[in-house]
Order: sequence, then C-alpha cells, then structure tokens
Amino acid sequence: MTKRFRAWDVDQAWLLPPSIHEFVPAGHLAHFVRDTVREVLDLSAILGEYAEPRGYPPYHPGMLVALLLYGYSRGVYSSRQLARACEERVDFMALTGLNRPDFRTISDFRRRHLAALAGLFGQVLKLCRAAGLVQLGHVAVDGTKLKANASRHKAMSYGRMKTADRELASEIAAWLDRAEREDAAEDGAHGGDRRGDELPEWAADRQRRLAKIRAAKALLEAEAAAEADTDDDGPGPSSGMRRSGRPLRAGDGGPPDRAQRNFTDGDSRIMPTRDGFIQGYNGQIAVDAAHQVILAHRLVTTAADYHALVPLVDAVHAGLGAKPREVSGDAGFASEANLAAMARRRIRAYLPPARARHGETHAAGHRNLAGTPLMAAMADRLKRAGRRSRYRLRKQTVEPVFGQIKQARGFRQFLLRGLAKVRAEWASVCTAHNLLKLARAA
Repeated sequence: MTKRFRAWDVDQAWLLPPSIHEFVPAGHLAHFVRDTVREVLDLSAILGEYAEPRGYPPYHPGMLVALLLYGYSRGVYSSRQLARACEERVDFMALTGLNRPDFRTISDFRRRHLAALAGLFGQVLKLCRAAGLVQLGHVAVDGTKLKANASRHKAMSYGRMKTADRELASEIAAWLDRAEREDAAEDGAHGGDRRGDELPEWAADRQRRLAKIRAAKALLEAEAAAEADTDDDGPGPSSGMRRSGRPLRAGDGGPPDRAQRNFTDGDSRIMPTRDGFIQGYNGQIAVDAAHQVILAHRLVTTAADYHALVPLVDAVHAGLGAKPREVSGDAGFASEANLAAMARRRIRAYLPPARARHGETHAAGHRNLAGTPLMAAMADRLKRAGRRSRYRLRKQTVEPVFGQIKQARGFRQFLLRGLAKVRAEWASVCTAHNLLKLARAA
C-alpha cells in the first residue's frame, strides 16, 4: 500500500478568492500596523496635500504610510526592497491589499512627506502611554553612532584641498593646451568643421572634481570666517574645526589643514566608534524603563552627548505633558550644568562623573571635580549606593533598544542625505520601534 500525500496542484484555479485577512494569522503585526494606520492615526497632514481631483488616482497615502512603518518594523528600509516585498511576501500583501507600488513611487512618497512621517512619532507615543506602556518612573538616555549615506573616504581635508586645487588646475590647463594643439592639427588635416571647444571626457571629469573641491574649500573658508555658529539646530562645525569644544583656526585665520568636508553628504561628520571612525551621525534617545518605549529622539552631528540631556528631557515633557521622576545617563552626559538643570526641573539624576571599569562602581575616577560640587556629590552618592544604585537601570533600559534597532532590525546606515532628511528618517525608525512595543501589548 503506497503512502498518500496531500494534493499539490499548483494549476488548480480557485472558485472563490481568499480573503486578505487570511494571508497571515490573526494577530499578525501586518494586521496591527494596517489597522492602526487606517483607524487610529491622524493622517490629515499627508492627505491634505492631495487636493487636485483630476488625474489618474494615486495609491492611497494611508497604504504607503502603513507600508513604510511596517517595513521599518521588519528591517526592510530601501524602496526597492519594499517594492519587492509587495510582490513576494504575503505579509506585505496583507498590509497593502495586493497593491504593488513601484520603488520610485515609494521613494518619492517618503521624500515628499518626510516631515509628516516624522510627526507620527508623537501620535504613536501617546498610544503607548494610553496602553500603559509609559510610566515615567525612570528614563535612561544615550546616543549611538550611525553611518551616513556617504563614505568617509569621500571626505577631504582642507590641506589636501589646497594641494589638489593647484594640481588639478595645472593638470587641466595642460590638457586644454594639448586639446587645442590636437584640434589645430586635425583642422589642418581634415578641415575646420569642428567647434574647437570640445573637451574629452577625461578632462571633463577632472573639471567636475575640481569644481567640487573648490566648492567644499569655499564652505570651509566661509565657516572659518564666521564669528560663531549661531544655529544650535544646524549641522554645526565641520570635522576638525574644533578641539576640546573650542574653535580651531590656522595662523591666517582660515580653516586648519585638518578640517574636513564630505563631498557626498556635507552635513555628516567623522564619528569615533569602538571599531574606528565612520562618516555618520549621532542618534540619541530617551527610553522609559517600564517597557523600553522611546519617549524622545534627537539626531546631531557631534559625537559628544552632554548637550542632549536637557533637550531630550524637555522633549519628553513637551510630548507627554509630564516629566520623568528619574533620569540616568552614562559619563558622557555628566556635567555640572546638566546636574543643575535636572535639579531645577526637580528630576533626580544619575550621571556618573567618570566611566566605571569592569567590576567597579562609579566614582570620581581620575576626573578633577574641584569647583564642581554637584558632580562631587553625584560621585559620592553613586559610590555609597554601589550596586544598589538606581543607575543600574540605565544599561538594561536604553542599550537593548539600540540593539533591537541596529542588530535585530539591521538599521546601521541612513538611506537619505542631509541633516533634515536624516532626522526625519531617525524619527521613523523610533516610531517603528514604539509600534512594535504597542503591538506586543495589544
């Protein structure tokens, strides 16, 4: 007797089509994200831009919002990968209702509505609070370095720019002289039917590179000539224009030779990491200890974190109408000014003046705390509490969130370029993280 198997008839037509809701099991994240976007989120800022009744009907903006948020929650970020998923993955089909937008449609939609997509963070955060996921008992802050959509090898120092400017200008001048001689020889041999001003492609490429170098060189010189960078929310000083927080200038008042600017993403900066230097940004977050919900986010071009504490705490208050009772951060956030700011806000802070070595408790270490009474008091408090200190909550609160974003969902490099666009992209990453927390609590 032969074994019987279940039918495997791929040519069998279905009398009745399946329901979209049956593509994935009930309770699947695709259902949750789709229904949350359709029924809960306010998309008026996006829908309001579609006022023209004429023309072929576009894809529904709500479907594209759900597609982007679901993709970010599943570690699918690029528009090409999202478009492919709409054709190949049933969970994406259940989300889009079998719509298949092409990658250009997805990319253009994201770019067009960056600000509105970033604004969804606040709505999702309030949903998390309504679901009881936010308690504001203990909040931890931290920052992580993320690669820009640019290579650090596409950056050039000011000193190298000056040398390259002279070399390329001389090289191009020699090529133009050679081209003129060749044109004159060809005119004599074949007649004067050429314009005489054509450039060979290899010369045009060099001219384009020279134009890029001169533009970047001019920006560094303009930055050096400016008295101060008054835009606290802008890209800030270029790499190499400061040392220990102080402006660094050459003897003639211009940029130092070590100053750098990237040709691909001029707003990105050189960032130190454990694995060396990257061309990137610093993404900072405030996380609630109860369920690891991101309460506030920030993205800057400086590697230091101590400027982020007050903006993050104030953003939590602005978004939720309440302040956390406690806040913790690593040694990078510790400063006399930050401790004073937390005291004025009546928030108990846990900011170690020095980084503890393995197996040790935080104390003053080798940091000179003379003249900083708040820092000295903090070091003493953490030393007396030892392992019982509330500071222990910091690592288990905020660092797993970066692990989930960078390792579990694979977000280690931005797709967009420019500070404003990258900030909106970071906001979407944080929104997707909170959506996942909300889905698990539903």
